Amino acid sequence: MALRIALYRPEIPPNTGNIARLCVALGAELHIVGEPAFELTEKAARRAGLDYWDKLKLTLHTSWEIFSESLPEDSKLYLVSTKGKVSYTTPKYKENDIFLFGNETSGLPEEIFQSKIPDGIIRIPMEEDCRCLNLSNAVAVIAYEALRQIRSW
Repeated sequence: MALRIALYRPEIPPNTGNIARLCVALGAELHIVGEPAFELTEKAARRAGLDYWDKLKLTLHTSWEIFSESLPEDSKLYLVSTKGKVSYTTPKYKENDIFLFGNETSGLPEEIFQSKIPDGIIRIPMEEDCRCLNLSNAVAVIAYEALRQIRSW
């Protein structure tokens, strides 16, 4: 099973650390697309990931173009965004699917939405008064739904 979580230029070290820890717990890969706003060796990210960093399947991609060229043919790429119209519970996920999350302050850039690469844009429904969820919480919601569909835990 190779569920893939991708973060586009993450900005908050503890979020990335929490996501890294989640990926280890789920056997998922973590991909970072573009430059993060911090050093991955930064203490805050490692503290949140605790002693899991050596077990993390981490791939760094210097740009969207390099990331998109590396996508396996047997996978679908889902953008996760408040701009999505489809609930994250609607698609039928399969092994090797990839979920791309935008950064904490500006989300995903328009160029990614306009590219022909994504297979879908999904969202996590929430009350209108709430703009968005914390990034690490959003990743957990999506990852567990994907695994619920794929695995019989």
